[in-house]
Amino acid sequence: MEHPGFFERAGPFALADVAKATGSDIGRGADAQQMIEDVRPLSDAGPRHVSFIENKKYLEQLNATAAGACLVAPPVVDRLPKGTAPLICKQPYHGFAHALRLFYPTSLQPMVAAGGAAPIDPSAMLEDGVIVEPGAIIGPGAQIGRGTRIAAGAVIGARVMIGRDCYIGALATITHALLGDRIIIHSGVRMGQDGFGFAMGRAGHLKVPQIGRVIIQDDVEIGANTTIDRGALKDTIIGEGSKIDNLVQIGHNVVVGRHCVIVALSGISGSTELGDFVVMGGQSGAVGHIKIGSGAQIGGASHPTHDIPAGARMFGTPAKPIREYGRERALLKRLAAIDKDRYRDDPED
Repeated sequence: MEHPGFFERAGPFALADVAKATGSDIGRGADAQQMIEDVRPLSDAGPRHVSFIENKKYLEQLNATAAGACLVAPPVVDRLPKGTAPLICKQPYHGFAHALRLFYPTSLQPMVAAGGAAPIDPSAMLEDGVIVEPGAIIGPGAQIGRGTRIAAGAVIGARVMIGRDCYIGALATITHALLGDRIIIHSGVRMGQDGFGFAMGRAGHLKVPQIGRVIIQDDVEIGANTTIDRGALKDTIIGEGSKIDNLVQIGHNVVVGRHCVIVALSGISGSTELGDFVVMGGQSGAVGHIKIGSGAQIGGASHPTHDIPAGARMFGTPAKPIREYGRERALLKRLAAIDKDRYRDDPED
């Protein structure tokens, strides 16, 4: 059975209505009555979708997009493919936020955790052998597979799906998420809350709705008090067999590959992608919108700021190949020793 989704979509809307809601002007030659059904990223958009571009990093995706309409700044209008109607505005990301509010009017409202006084909503579907400890709450339409245990005080939000033989620890909260089998979620995990998305501006910071999901594949373990934000448009994904330590922050749209290891106090910013078998040491972190290749190792307290090739071993801030980092440290040590000797020989210098 196809999942019904976590957000109700309004529309479709005429292009003129989308332009009005987003404060944009319709480009010359575009059909103001063209019907738009949804908001999608450039890479996934089709003829009945509206998208946006503000970061030049995604110009290649713009060239290949099949979007019916796109929010763009004036200098980028000429880059739009034929068949994509321009919605011209000074701040496309602000326009994108308003488009999401138009199509998903309830997206900024809290998700209902329980439909009534009963801790297990009558519409929730639990297979035989599910154990729900005292104080746990199971929301409307949630589905939980056999052999799964929901510990005391945990909250499973509306329409969340959890597979078989899982363990959800005490006081964990899970919303807007689909979980596979044999998953361990330790106490205090926060999963599925909206990501940190704001369209910044001098008049204030406009909250951007986050309408994606969290997908947790089979055999994943997530440590205590780790937080995993749901995707903005796409999904936040944790690949099968990956192990995540305590107090890790994973931002919206992050994709973690299979069998990765992420050690405590690490942070991964939005839209970063990790390949398979990546290791991130304790207190490490990655900026957003980069790719870390399969088998790469990021040392403790190290922070990559650009794409990392597969199999690389990185260290430092900004992270660099470990041999290069070692040579630089050795050189600095020698320079410091020379400087120390110079001052000892000539203290008045």
